[in-house]
Amino acid sequence: MTNLVASTFATRRDAELVVERLVQTHGMERDAIQVAPEGEANTVGDRPSGGDVEGDSPSVDSRSDVPIAGRVKVVVSAETDDEEQTIRAAFVEFGANDG
Repeated sequence: MTNLVASTFATRRDAELVVERLVQTHGMERDAIQVAPEGEANTVGDRPSGGDVEGDSPSVDSRSDVPIAGRVKVVVSAETDDEEQTIRAAFVEFGANDG
């Protein structure tokens, strides 16, 4: 049985962290994981994070060119109930909105 487990994240960084957790800690195959904008438009999330915000150094300006217009969706194929629970726990750990 293959189940698709999906959730959305506020930032691209959060989505990438959940992918890395699943791959590096839980040994999931990267090709079983899809990351894409929640809607049709390109986006890095619905709030600034990482390189999108003003840095501590005065030489780093805040960004205004990033497409902050929607959440980032992660979809993972789960082969077992245990794997599905692992995916859901990782989603919660990194601030999943749903799923």
